[in-house]
Amino acid sequence: MVFTTLEGLFKPTIMFFGLTNFLVTFQMIINKILQNLVNTREVTSFINDIIIEIEEKEEYNKIIEEIVRRLMKNNLYIKPEKYK
Repeated sequence: MVFTTLEGLFKPTIMFFGLTNFLVTFQMIINKILQNLVNTREVTSFINDIIIEIEEKEEYNKIIEEIVRRLMKNNLYIKPEKYK
């Protein structure tokens, strides 16, 4: 299983267990939800991780709010205790 990102291809070093093609389907959903943010290279997503690459705090907070809004709109949620 290989995932395509703007930075290139990613191949996990562990085997995922669970529903067939679930990870690929979930990745496609996240990519579609965050499409214009990912295309600007400000945001990178990999399955259930969303990485924001902005140093300015004001812009960072705006992106966080936008991501949370989009996830909620699509009936997805985040675990605040995992947020760094």
